[in-house]
Amino acid sequence: MTETKRGLALHWLMLIGFSVGLVGGLLVNLAVGADTGWVVWVTDNVTGPIGQIFLRLLFMMVIPLLFSALVVGVAEMGDLSALGRAGIKTLLLTIVVSSIAVVIGLVMVNVFQPGRGVDPAVAQQLLAQGKDGAASIVQTGRDSSIQLGDFFLDLVPSNAVTAAAENAILPLMIFALFFGIGLVMAKSPATDRLQEVIQGIFEVSMTLINLFIKLAPLAIACLMFNLAALFGWDLLVRLAAFVGVAVGAMAIHMFVVYPLVIWLLAGRSPFAFFKGVREPMVVAFSTASSNASLPVSLKAAEEQLKLPRKIARFVLTVGATANQNGTALFEGVTVLFLAQFFGVDLSITQQVVVMLVCILGGVGTAGVPAGSLPVVAMILVMVKVPPEGIGLILGVDRFLDMCRTTLNVTGDLVLATVVSRGEADTSDAKDMNETEGLPGAGRRGLTHETV
Repeated sequence: MTETKRGLALHWLMLIGFSVGLVGGLLVNLAVGADTGWVVWVTDNVTGPIGQIFLRLLFMMVIPLLFSALVVGVAEMGDLSALGRAGIKTLLLTIVVSSIAVVIGLVMVNVFQPGRGVDPAVAQQLLAQGKDGAASIVQTGRDSSIQLGDFFLDLVPSNAVTAAAENAILPLMIFALFFGIGLVMAKSPATDRLQEVIQGIFEVSMTLINLFIKLAPLAIACLMFNLAALFGWDLLVRLAAFVGVAVGAMAIHMFVVYPLVIWLLAGRSPFAFFKGVREPMVVAFSTASSNASLPVSLKAAEEQLKLPRKIARFVLTVGATANQNGTALFEGVTVLFLAQFFGVDLSITQQVVVMLVCILGGVGTAGVPAGSLPVVAMILVMVKVPPEGIGLILGVDRFLDMCRTTLNVTGDLVLATVVSRGEADTSDAKDMNETEGLPGAGRRGLTHETV
Protein backbone atom coordinates (compact mmCIF):
# COMPACT_ATOMS: atom_id res chain seq x y z
CA MET A 1 0.00 0.00 0.00
CA THR A 2 2.87 2.35 0.72
CA GLU A 3 4.46 2.27 -2.72
CA THR A 4 3.34 2.88 -6.26
CA LYS A 5 4.36 0.85 -9.27
CA ARG A 6 7.17 3.32 -9.89
CA GLY A 7 8.51 2.79 -6.40
CA LEU A 8 7.60 6.22 -4.98
CA ALA A 9 6.25 5.92 -1.44
CA LEU A 10 2.61 6.87 -0.99
CA HIS A 11 3.35 9.35 1.78
CA TRP A 12 5.65 11.26 -0.59
CA LEU A 13 2.86 11.38 -3.16
CA MET A 14 0.51 12.64 -0.47
CA LEU A 15 3.03 15.31 0.50
CA ILE A 16 3.37 16.32 -3.16
CA GLY A 17 -0.41 16.51 -3.51
CA PHE A 18 -0.64 18.51 -0.30
CA SER A 19 2.04 20.96 -1.48
CA VAL A 20 0.65 21.36 -5.00
CA GLY A 21 -2.87 21.96 -3.76
CA LEU A 22 -1.73 24.31 -1.03
CA VAL A 23 0.57 26.44 -3.17
CA GLY A 24 -1.86 26.53 -6.10
CA GLY A 25 -4.75 27.50 -3.86
CA LEU A 26 -2.82 30.23 -2.09
CA LEU A 27 -1.65 31.70 -5.39
CA VAL A 28 -5.23 31.76 -6.69
CA ASN A 29 -6.48 33.30 -3.44
CA LEU A 30 -3.83 36.04 -3.49
CA ALA A 31 -3.92 36.70 -7.24
CA VAL A 32 -7.61 36.69 -8.16
CA GLY A 33 -9.55 36.16 -4.93
CA ALA A 34 -12.02 33.53 -3.82
CA ASP A 35 -15.09 35.21 -5.36
CA THR A 36 -13.88 35.09 -8.97
CA GLY A 37 -16.31 33.21 -11.20
CA TRP A 38 -13.95 30.59 -12.59
CA VAL A 39 -12.51 29.87 -9.13
CA VAL A 40 -15.99 29.19 -7.77
CA TRP A 41 -16.79 26.99 -10.79
CA VAL A 42 -13.61 24.92 -10.41
CA THR A 43 -14.06 24.42 -6.67
CA ASP A 44 -17.75 23.55 -7.08
CA ASN A 45 -17.49 21.24 -10.10
CA VAL A 46 -13.97 19.79 -10.22
CA THR A 47 -11.82 19.84 -7.10
CA GLY A 48 -14.76 19.71 -4.67
CA PRO A 49 -16.43 16.58 -6.11
CA ILE A 50 -13.09 14.74 -6.44
CA GLY A 51 -12.33 15.30 -2.78
CA GLN A 52 -15.85 14.32 -1.72
CA ILE A 53 -15.73 11.07 -3.69
CA PHE A 54 -12.65 10.10 -1.69
CA LEU A 55 -14.44 10.91 1.58
CA ARG A 56 -17.50 8.91 0.53
CA LEU A 57 -15.32 5.89 -0.20
CA LEU A 58 -14.01 6.08 3.36
CA PHE A 59 -17.48 6.56 4.84
CA MET A 60 -18.74 3.55 2.86
CA MET A 61 -16.44 1.19 4.79
CA VAL A 62 -17.32 2.39 8.29
CA ILE A 63 -19.81 -0.31 9.30
CA PRO A 64 -18.09 -3.45 7.95
CA LEU A 65 -14.67 -2.26 9.14
CA LEU A 66 -15.62 -1.40 12.71
CA PHE A 67 -17.89 -4.40 13.27
CA SER A 68 -15.44 -6.98 11.96
CA ALA A 69 -12.39 -5.39 13.60
CA LEU A 70 -14.00 -5.29 17.04
CA VAL A 71 -15.50 -8.79 16.84
CA VAL A 72 -12.22 -10.32 15.68
CA GLY A 73 -10.21 -8.37 18.25
CA VAL A 74 -12.36 -9.70 21.11
CA ALA A 75 -12.68 -13.24 19.73
CA GLU A 76 -8.93 -13.60 19.30
CA MET A 77 -8.50 -13.42 23.05
CA GLY A 78 -9.33 -17.13 22.98
CA ASP A 79 -10.56 -18.95 26.09
CA LEU A 80 -11.15 -16.10 28.56
CA SER A 81 -11.35 -18.38 31.60
CA ALA A 82 -8.04 -20.04 30.73
CA LEU A 83 -6.31 -16.72 30.09
CA GLY A 84 -7.67 -15.55 33.44
CA ARG A 85 -5.58 -12.93 35.15
CA ALA A 86 -3.65 -11.91 32.02
CA GLY A 87 -6.87 -11.22 30.10
CA ILE A 88 -8.40 -9.15 32.89
CA LYS A 89 -5.22 -7.13 33.43
CA THR A 90 -4.95 -6.49 29.69
CA LEU A 91 -8.53 -5.27 29.45
CA LEU A 92 -8.36 -3.02 32.52
CA LEU A 93 -5.00 -1.51 31.60
CA THR A 94 -6.17 -0.89 28.04
CA ILE A 95 -9.20 1.03 29.31
CA VAL A 96 -7.23 3.00 31.92
CA VAL A 97 -4.29 3.99 29.69
CA SER A 98 -6.56 4.80 26.73
CA SER A 99 -8.72 6.93 29.02
CA ILE A 100 -5.64 8.84 30.18
CA ALA A 101 -4.64 9.41 26.55
CA VAL A 102 -8.04 10.78 25.57
CA VAL A 103 -8.24 12.99 28.66
CA ILE A 104 -4.81 14.48 27.84
CA GLY A 105 -5.99 15.24 24.30
CA LEU A 106 -9.28 16.79 25.42
CA VAL A 107 -7.57 18.94 28.06
CA MET A 108 -5.00 20.18 25.54
CA VAL A 109 -7.70 21.18 23.04
CA ASN A 110 -9.80 22.91 25.70
CA VAL A 111 -6.78 24.80 27.04
CA PHE A 112 -5.19 25.92 23.77
CA GLN A 113 -8.41 26.24 21.70
CA PRO A 114 -6.73 25.63 18.29
CA GLY A 115 -10.00 25.84 16.37
CA ARG A 116 -11.37 29.07 17.87
CA GLY A 117 -11.44 32.44 16.17
CA VAL A 118 -12.58 31.37 12.71
CA ASP A 119 -15.07 33.66 10.98
CA PRO A 120 -18.47 31.88 11.07
CA ALA A 121 -19.07 32.92 7.46
CA VAL A 122 -15.81 31.23 6.44
CA ALA A 123 -16.76 28.06 8.29
CA GLN A 124 -20.18 27.98 6.63
CA GLN A 125 -18.60 28.54 3.21
CA LEU A 126 -16.37 25.54 3.83
CA LEU A 127 -19.38 23.45 4.80
CA ALA A 128 -21.16 24.38 1.58
CA GLN A 129 -18.26 22.99 -0.45
CA GLY A 130 -18.64 19.48 0.97
CA LYS A 131 -22.32 19.34 1.83
CA ASP A 132 -23.32 16.89 -0.89
CA GLY A 133 -20.40 14.53 -0.25
CA ALA A 134 -21.58 13.61 3.24
CA ALA A 135 -25.31 14.24 2.78
CA SER A 136 -26.36 10.66 3.47
CA ILE A 137 -24.34 10.54 6.68
CA VAL A 138 -25.65 13.88 7.90
CA GLN A 139 -29.27 12.86 7.21
CA THR A 140 -28.93 9.57 9.08
CA GLY A 141 -26.84 10.97 11.94
CA ARG A 142 -28.53 10.62 15.27
CA ASP A 143 -29.61 13.49 17.49
CA SER A 144 -26.65 14.15 19.76
CA SER A 145 -28.54 16.23 22.32
CA ILE A 146 -28.10 13.31 24.69
CA GLN A 147 -29.30 13.20 28.29
CA LEU A 148 -27.10 11.06 30.54
CA GLY A 149 -29.85 8.51 31.24
CA ASP A 150 -30.78 8.26 27.56
CA PHE A 151 -27.12 7.79 26.68
CA PHE A 152 -26.75 4.67 28.83
CA LEU A 153 -30.10 3.36 27.61
CA ASP A 154 -29.08 3.85 23.99
CA LEU A 155 -25.86 1.92 24.54
CA VAL A 156 -27.82 -1.30 23.99
CA PRO A 157 -29.45 -1.34 20.53
CA SER A 158 -32.93 -2.82 20.26
CA ASN A 159 -32.05 -3.84 16.71
CA ALA A 160 -28.43 -4.17 15.58
CA VAL A 161 -29.37 -3.95 11.89
CA THR A 162 -31.29 -0.72 12.47
CA ALA A 163 -28.35 0.68 14.43
CA ALA A 164 -26.06 -0.06 11.48
CA ALA A 165 -28.52 1.44 8.98
CA GLU A 166 -28.77 4.63 11.08
CA ASN A 167 -24.99 4.87 11.55
CA ALA A 168 -25.51 4.59 15.32
CA ILE A 169 -21.88 3.78 15.90
CA LEU A 170 -21.74 3.36 19.68
CA PRO A 171 -24.65 0.89 20.00
CA LEU A 172 -23.25 -1.02 17.02
CA MET A 173 -19.86 -1.30 18.73
CA ILE A 174 -21.51 -2.54 21.93
CA PHE A 175 -23.27 -5.21 19.86
CA ALA A 176 -19.96 -6.16 18.23
CA LEU A 177 -18.30 -6.35 21.65
CA PHE A 178 -20.89 -8.80 22.98
CA PHE A 179 -20.86 -10.71 19.70
CA GLY A 180 -17.11 -11.24 20.08
CA ILE A 181 -17.56 -12.38 23.69
CA GLY A 182 -20.23 -14.81 22.49
CA LEU A 183 -17.81 -16.28 19.95
CA VAL A 184 -15.31 -16.88 22.74
CA MET A 185 -17.85 -18.48 25.06
CA ALA A 186 -19.61 -20.66 22.46
CA LYS A 187 -16.53 -22.42 21.11
CA SER A 188 -17.47 -25.02 18.49
CA PRO A 189 -16.54 -25.91 14.91
CA ALA A 190 -19.46 -23.78 13.73
CA THR A 191 -18.34 -20.68 15.65
CA ASP A 192 -14.77 -21.22 14.46
CA ARG A 193 -16.01 -21.10 10.88
CA LEU A 194 -18.10 -18.00 11.67
CA GLN A 195 -15.04 -16.30 13.14
CA GLU A 196 -13.13 -17.08 9.96
CA VAL A 197 -15.92 -15.48 7.91
CA ILE A 198 -15.83 -12.32 10.04
CA GLN A 199 -12.04 -12.34 9.76
CA GLY A 200 -12.52 -12.43 6.00
CA ILE A 201 -14.81 -9.39 6.17
CA PHE A 202 -12.15 -7.64 8.24
CA GLU A 203 -9.42 -8.39 5.70
CA VAL A 204 -11.61 -7.35 2.76
CA SER A 205 -12.47 -4.09 4.54
CA MET A 206 -8.81 -3.31 5.17
CA THR A 207 -7.90 -4.21 1.60
CA LEU A 208 -10.53 -1.85 0.21
CA ILE A 209 -9.48 0.97 2.53
CA ASN A 210 -5.89 0.41 1.41
CA LEU A 211 -7.13 0.65 -2.18
CA PHE A 212 -9.08 3.84 -1.53
CA ILE A 213 -6.16 5.44 0.31
CA LYS A 214 -4.17 5.21 -2.93
CA LEU A 215 -6.45 7.96 -4.22
CA ALA A 216 -5.39 10.17 -1.32
CA PRO A 217 -2.69 12.19 -3.18
CA LEU A 218 -5.19 13.43 -5.79
CA ALA A 219 -7.93 13.93 -3.19
CA ILE A 220 -5.59 15.84 -0.88
CA ALA A 221 -4.44 18.08 -3.73
CA CYS A 222 -8.06 18.92 -4.57
CA LEU A 223 -9.13 19.41 -0.97
CA MET A 224 -6.13 21.60 -0.17
CA PHE A 225 -6.67 23.65 -3.33
CA ASN A 226 -10.26 24.29 -2.26
CA LEU A 227 -9.29 25.21 1.28
CA ALA A 228 -6.37 27.46 0.33
CA ALA A 229 -8.12 29.13 -2.63
CA LEU A 230 -11.26 29.91 -0.66
CA PHE A 231 -9.91 30.63 2.82
CA GLY A 232 -6.28 31.72 2.44
CA TRP A 233 -3.74 31.98 5.25
CA ASP A 234 -6.18 32.00 8.19
CA LEU A 235 -6.93 28.31 7.68
CA LEU A 236 -3.22 27.43 7.58
CA VAL A 237 -2.69 29.06 10.97
CA ARG A 238 -5.52 26.97 12.40
CA LEU A 239 -4.11 23.75 10.92
CA ALA A 240 -0.67 24.49 12.37
CA ALA A 241 -2.26 24.96 15.78
CA PHE A 242 -4.14 21.66 15.41
CA VAL A 243 -0.95 19.75 14.55
CA GLY A 244 0.90 21.38 17.43
CA VAL A 245 -1.77 20.44 19.98
CA ALA A 246 -2.10 16.87 18.67
CA VAL A 247 1.65 16.19 18.62
CA GLY A 248 2.09 17.88 22.00
CA ALA A 249 -0.58 15.67 23.58
CA MET A 250 1.02 12.56 22.05
CA ALA A 251 4.44 13.63 23.35
CA ILE A 252 3.07 14.02 26.88
CA HIS A 253 1.55 10.55 26.74
CA MET A 254 4.71 9.00 25.27
CA PHE A 255 7.32 10.62 27.49
CA VAL A 256 5.39 11.22 30.72
CA VAL A 257 2.58 8.67 31.04
CA TYR A 258 4.37 5.65 29.55
CA PRO A 259 7.56 6.06 31.67
CA LEU A 260 5.45 6.42 34.83
CA VAL A 261 3.46 3.28 33.96
CA ILE A 262 6.66 1.32 33.27
CA TRP A 263 8.29 2.55 36.48
CA LEU A 264 5.33 2.27 38.86
CA LEU A 265 3.37 -0.69 37.51
CA ALA A 266 6.04 -2.79 35.78
CA GLY A 267 8.90 -2.03 38.14
CA ARG A 268 11.34 -1.43 35.30
CA SER A 269 13.62 1.35 34.15
CA PRO A 270 11.92 3.55 31.53
CA PHE A 271 15.33 4.18 29.90
CA ALA A 272 15.99 0.46 29.49
CA PHE A 273 12.45 -0.02 28.15
CA PHE A 274 12.74 2.65 25.45
CA LYS A 275 16.18 1.35 24.50
CA GLY A 276 14.66 -2.10 23.98
CA VAL A 277 11.75 -0.91 21.84
CA ARG A 278 13.61 1.40 19.46
CA GLU A 279 13.23 -0.94 16.49
CA PRO A 280 9.43 -1.39 16.65
CA MET A 281 9.06 2.37 17.21
CA VAL A 282 11.00 3.10 14.01
CA VAL A 283 9.00 0.51 12.04
CA ALA A 284 5.73 1.92 13.39
CA PHE A 285 6.69 5.49 12.43
CA SER A 286 7.81 4.40 8.96
CA THR A 287 4.83 2.22 8.07
CA ALA A 288 2.04 3.94 10.05
CA SER A 289 0.64 0.43 10.60
CA SER A 290 0.28 -1.42 13.89
CA ASN A 291 -0.22 -4.67 12.01
CA ALA A 292 3.00 -4.23 10.04
CA SER A 293 4.89 -3.53 13.29
CA LEU A 294 3.55 -6.60 15.12
CA PRO A 295 6.33 -9.10 14.15
CA VAL A 296 9.04 -6.61 15.16
CA SER A 297 7.23 -5.90 18.43
CA LEU A 298 7.04 -9.60 19.26
CA LYS A 299 10.76 -9.98 18.60
CA ALA A 300 11.65 -6.98 20.78
CA ALA A 301 9.39 -8.19 23.59
CA GLU A 302 11.03 -11.61 23.71
CA GLU A 303 14.66 -10.71 22.92
CA GLN A 304 15.11 -7.18 24.28
CA LEU A 305 12.55 -6.90 27.08
CA LYS A 306 12.77 -10.60 27.99
CA LEU A 307 9.02 -10.91 28.46
CA PRO A 308 7.37 -14.36 28.76
CA ARG A 309 6.48 -15.50 25.25
CA LYS A 310 3.01 -16.52 26.39
CA ILE A 311 2.17 -13.03 27.66
CA ALA A 312 3.92 -11.13 24.88
CA ARG A 313 2.15 -13.08 22.16
CA PHE A 314 -1.29 -12.65 23.70
CA VAL A 315 -1.04 -8.98 24.68
CA LEU A 316 0.70 -7.73 21.53
CA THR A 317 -1.55 -9.66 19.17
CA VAL A 318 -4.72 -8.35 20.80
CA GLY A 319 -3.15 -4.92 21.33
CA ALA A 320 -2.48 -4.44 17.62
CA THR A 321 -6.25 -3.98 17.29
CA ALA A 322 -7.57 -3.32 20.79
CA ASN A 323 -4.96 -1.10 22.50
CA GLN A 324 -4.53 2.00 20.37
CA ASN A 325 -3.91 4.90 22.74
CA GLY A 326 -2.59 7.20 20.02
CA THR A 327 -5.63 6.62 17.83
CA ALA A 328 -8.03 7.32 20.70
CA LEU A 329 -6.13 10.52 21.58
CA PHE A 330 -6.06 11.69 17.95
CA GLU A 331 -9.78 11.07 17.51
CA GLY A 332 -10.63 13.12 20.61
CA VAL A 333 -8.37 16.01 19.60
CA THR A 334 -9.71 16.04 16.03
CA VAL A 335 -13.37 15.98 17.04
CA LEU A 336 -12.97 18.86 19.50
CA PHE A 337 -10.81 20.85 17.07
CA LEU A 338 -13.45 20.59 14.35
CA ALA A 339 -16.21 21.41 16.86
CA GLN A 340 -14.34 24.58 17.78
CA PHE A 341 -13.66 25.39 14.13
CA PHE A 342 -17.34 25.21 13.21
CA GLY A 343 -18.52 26.92 16.39
CA VAL A 344 -20.22 23.85 17.89
CA ASP A 345 -20.09 24.11 21.70
CA LEU A 346 -19.86 20.67 23.30
CA SER A 347 -21.04 20.29 26.88
CA ILE A 348 -19.11 18.31 29.47
CA THR A 349 -21.54 15.43 28.99
CA GLN A 350 -20.99 15.44 25.24
CA GLN A 351 -17.22 15.52 25.75
CA VAL A 352 -17.50 12.51 28.06
CA VAL A 353 -19.46 10.76 25.33
CA VAL A 354 -16.70 11.65 22.85
CA MET A 355 -14.12 10.21 25.26
CA LEU A 356 -16.02 6.93 25.64
CA VAL A 357 -16.51 6.55 21.90
CA CYS A 358 -12.83 7.34 21.27
CA ILE A 359 -11.80 4.59 23.70
CA LEU A 360 -14.06 2.11 21.94
CA GLY A 361 -12.96 3.53 18.59
CA GLY A 362 -9.37 2.69 19.47
CA VAL A 363 -10.46 -0.92 19.95
CA GLY A 364 -12.44 -1.03 16.72
CA THR A 365 -9.98 0.76 14.45
CA ALA A 366 -7.95 -1.26 11.99
CA GLY A 367 -4.18 -1.13 12.46
CA VAL A 368 -3.58 0.29 8.98
CA PRO A 369 -2.69 3.79 7.74
CA ALA A 370 -5.61 6.23 7.99
CA GLY A 371 -7.73 3.56 9.67
CA SER A 372 -9.09 6.09 12.19
CA LEU A 373 -10.53 8.55 9.66
CA PRO A 374 -13.87 6.72 9.24
CA VAL A 375 -14.23 6.59 13.03
CA VAL A 376 -13.59 10.32 13.31
CA ALA A 377 -16.26 10.98 10.70
CA MET A 378 -18.81 8.95 12.60
CA ILE A 379 -18.05 10.62 15.93
CA LEU A 380 -18.52 13.99 14.23
CA VAL A 381 -22.02 12.93 13.19
CA MET A 382 -22.82 11.85 16.75
CA VAL A 383 -21.98 15.25 18.25
CA LYS A 384 -23.52 17.29 15.41
CA VAL A 385 -20.23 18.51 13.98
CA PRO A 386 -20.32 18.57 10.14
CA PRO A 387 -18.52 15.38 9.00
CA GLU A 388 -17.31 17.00 5.79
CA GLY A 389 -14.97 18.97 8.05
CA ILE A 390 -12.70 15.91 8.10
CA GLY A 391 -11.33 17.21 4.81
CA LEU A 392 -9.59 19.94 6.81
CA ILE A 393 -7.13 17.55 8.41
CA LEU A 394 -6.54 15.10 5.56
CA GLY A 395 -3.51 16.99 4.28
CA VAL A 396 -1.65 16.69 7.59
CA ASP A 397 -3.03 13.29 8.56
CA ARG A 398 -0.13 11.25 7.20
CA PHE A 399 2.35 12.82 9.61
CA LEU A 400 -0.09 12.56 12.51
CA ASP A 401 -0.82 8.95 11.51
CA MET A 402 2.87 8.11 11.80
CA CYS A 403 3.03 9.75 15.24
CA ARG A 404 -0.08 8.08 16.64
CA THR A 405 0.94 4.67 15.28
CA THR A 406 4.26 4.99 17.10
CA LEU A 407 2.29 5.79 20.26
CA ASN A 408 0.02 2.78 19.63
CA VAL A 409 2.83 0.28 19.14
CA THR A 410 4.82 1.60 22.11
CA GLY A 411 1.64 1.39 24.20
CA ASP A 412 1.23 -2.28 23.26
CA LEU A 413 4.74 -3.00 24.50
CA VAL A 414 4.10 -1.00 27.69
CA LEU A 415 0.96 -3.05 28.27
CA ALA A 416 2.78 -6.34 27.66
CA THR A 417 5.53 -5.32 30.08
CA VAL A 418 3.07 -4.45 32.86
CA VAL A 419 0.97 -7.59 32.37
CA SER A 420 4.15 -9.69 32.45
CA ARG A 421 5.01 -8.53 35.97
CA GLY A 422 4.33 -11.43 38.31
CA GLU A 423 3.78 -13.79 35.39
CA ALA A 424 7.44 -14.56 34.64
CA ASP A 425 7.85 -17.10 37.45
CA THR A 426 4.84 -19.09 36.25
CA SER A 427 5.72 -19.04 32.55
CA ASP A 428 7.34 -22.45 32.49
CA ALA A 429 7.10 -24.98 29.72
CA LYS A 430 3.89 -26.42 31.10
CA ASP A 431 2.11 -23.07 31.01
CA MET A 432 3.43 -22.35 27.53
CA ASN A 433 2.17 -25.68 26.24
CA GLU A 434 -1.21 -25.07 27.84
CA THR A 435 -1.42 -21.68 26.15
CA GLU A 436 -0.46 -23.12 22.79
CA GLY A 437 -3.13 -25.76 23.25
CA LEU A 438 -5.95 -23.29 23.81
CA PRO A 439 -8.76 -23.46 21.23
CA GLY A 440 -8.02 -21.00 18.47
CA ALA A 441 -4.42 -20.33 19.53
CA GLY A 442 -2.98 -21.57 16.27
CA ARG A 443 -5.52 -19.68 14.29
CA ARG A 444 -4.63 -16.43 16.07
CA GLY A 445 -1.10 -16.65 14.83
CA LEU A 446 -2.19 -17.44 11.28
CA THR A 447 -4.72 -14.64 11.36
CA HIS A 448 -2.21 -11.94 12.18
CA GLU A 449 0.38 -13.30 9.79
CA THR A 450 -2.28 -13.00 7.12
CA VAL A 451 -3.13 -9.45 8.17
